[in-house]
Amino acid sequence: MQFVCRLGTPDGRILTQIEDGRDVGVLRRELERQGFHIFEIKPRGLGLPSFKRSGAKHHKLKSEDFLAFNQELAALLRAGLPLMQSLDLKLERMEDENFRSLLTEIRDKVRSGYELSEAFASFGDLFPPLYSATLKAGERSGELEQVLRRFIRFQRLVLSTRKRIVSALIYPIVLVLLSLAMMTVMAVVVVPRFSVFYEDLGAELPALTQVILSISFFMRDNFLWFVLGVIGFVFGWKRWMQTDSGRTLVDGWKLKIPLLGGIFLQFSLAEFCRSLATLLAGGIPLLQALETAGEAVANQFVRKRITPAADDVREGGAFHDALEKTEIVPPMAIDMIKVGEATGALDEMLQSVADHFDEKVEVRTQRLLSLVEPIMMIVMGVIIAVILVSIYLPMFSVLSKVGG
Repeated sequence: MQFVCRLGTPDGRILTQIEDGRDVGVLRRELERQGFHIFEIKPRGLGLPSFKRSGAKHHKLKSEDFLAFNQELAALLRAGLPLMQSLDLKLERMEDENFRSLLTEIRDKVRSGYELSEAFASFGDLFPPLYSATLKAGERSGELEQVLRRFIRFQRLVLSTRKRIVSALIYPIVLVLLSLAMMTVMAVVVVPRFSVFYEDLGAELPALTQVILSISFFMRDNFLWFVLGVIGFVFGWKRWMQTDSGRTLVDGWKLKIPLLGGIFLQFSLAEFCRSLATLLAGGIPLLQALETAGEAVANQFVRKRITPAADDVREGGAFHDALEKTEIVPPMAIDMIKVGEATGALDEMLQSVADHFDEKVEVRTQRLLSLVEPIMMIVMGVIIAVILVSIYLPMFSVLSKVGG
């Protein structure tokens, strides 16, 4: 099996090269024994060549811009224009400088003899692995415009699902932030001002009031350090999330969150099933499609659980048995995939499984959001009630003594 390896040499150079190996672990040990520092090892997949990235610095494209590009490219090809002329027309109308630079390099590669799929694959993770594989299938079958249409449908479904989830989460997130801001203002500004009043009363403060005042004074006196600590934590968290181990661990934690974990898992499985269905429908063999579809899963924990399925299929095992070994795919989905394998309609059944997961994600998200608002109101009410009681409790104590 071939792997794409990104390596650091003892003299400080960084190389990207193809290596043969039985599996990732054996290859990693062999390269480390040779003195290389391992940055990344991943299956080569689909026979697409690996290229060194160009010297120009590019950043990822917005999903909406990439979708629009594919829609227009498919329309030009459908109108009968040659690929090179279609790319030239797209360059003339391209407004985004980053995309223009990328597309110029892609056009030049195609003009020099590379296939379109190879040109896009040369930019690594700037473009989805699924996209290069889809283009490769279209080039092999001579139906580039049709496979582009299939990829467009796939991207539309993924984008619409993500937009629904994000739009549904906006209101509860705003509610939580406003609640935290209000409670911070009360703790840092309002409560400490009552301390002068309590000193004039000369009464012994109840334990609850003393605790709230201590917390308020601490937050007020260390507010700058608190803000700097939050900023430092966020910065460190982002750096840690860029590491393979950090992202895998956090993605695993996400799946264990009550109520939310099931939503994250089903969304990731929908990504995998829809990616695999798109590749199979384009004529990509199952083994090669599995390697690419696994990379399309955003959740790294799920991705690492699904990746070994390709090794089981390579050794002659059934696909549904390989998925069952992952222990994260529901039995219902495995049964549907088993039927798809038996009937020769695996791509259609995978699409149905993906649609089923999408429906469950939407239903569970709506149910969760219907609970967020009342739960937040209750939590806010309890916290504010505790603060108010702690403020007025000394007054009640003094008044009761005066009345007595």
